[in-house]
Amino acid sequence: MPLAIRLMRRQDISQVIEIDHEAFPIEWPPTNFVRELGNKLAYYIVAYETQKVNLRPNPKPTEKERPVRLFDRLQSLFSRRQTPQDMSSKEEPQILGYAGMWIMVDEAHITSIASRKEQRHQGIGEAMLICLIEMAMKHQARIVTLEVRASNQIAQNLYYKFNFDQLGTRKSYYLDNKEDAVIMSTEYIGSPSFKEKFRQTKKDYYQKWGAITNKVTG
Repeated sequence: MPLAIRLMRRQDISQVIEIDHEAFPIEWPPTNFVRELGNKLAYYIVAYETQKVNLRPNPKPTEKERPVRLFDRLQSLFSRRQTPQDMSSKEEPQILGYAGMWIMVDEAHITSIASRKEQRHQGIGEAMLICLIEMAMKHQARIVTLEVRASNQIAQNLYYKFNFDQLGTRKSYYLDNKEDAVIMSTEYIGSPSFKEKFRQTKKDYYQKWGAITNKVTG
């Protein structure tokens, strides 16, 4: 699918909460996204499918059609005008996933990556991870870190793919079931070795899933 990623906006919050509750139904307390969007240390992104626009010109109206079309146009002019809020709500695409990260001094810490259940295993989480790492590079962070449930092997394998290593565990980190968290971190993301591995992993992603329209880092 043609995927785009941009910074989260306040109007995205209702959709993001749906995804968050679906992905993390037993975690407490839930994320306060309104507060997070006002946090200068936090960076949240959303992924959505770009819409295809039909660029074909409309056929010229026949003589019979012209009066009807003119009437329709006049009627629309005198009908209730759409407010910017009405227009934006109709044009907003469905959010497929979201991710968050805090950047503190020289460390970028990923707080969450989640996608809609029906859209999983389609490269969305991986695309957002690519974007987060690029954001960390742009802000000159030295490393990217995160915690992941010890039982979540699928997520761990994704992070290993992007050259994260396991540093240790946090015992009973998750409050819902006292599950341990695996602490993972990259090496220095500004090093030539990491940049080359990251470049190759991105290339592999593009070959499999297609290019990402990254509206965050360009």
